[in-house]
Amino acid sequence: MLGWALTFLIIAIIAGILGFTGIAGAAAGIAQIIFMIFVALLLISLVANALRGKAPKI
Repeated sequence: MLGWALTFLIIAIIAGILGFTGIAGAAAGIAQIIFMIFVALLLISLVANALRGKAPKI
């Protein structure tokens, strides 16, 4: 999911450089939403593993 967020961020940067502001804004918005979903799922995963009591695998 983080890969998708980075992909949309790169698309937004390239579109902004080329002058496609509408596409750049939309891609940046999508990247922000996907990143926030990623962070939320990461936190849920960390809390679930902490409550389960298992040590993280290295």
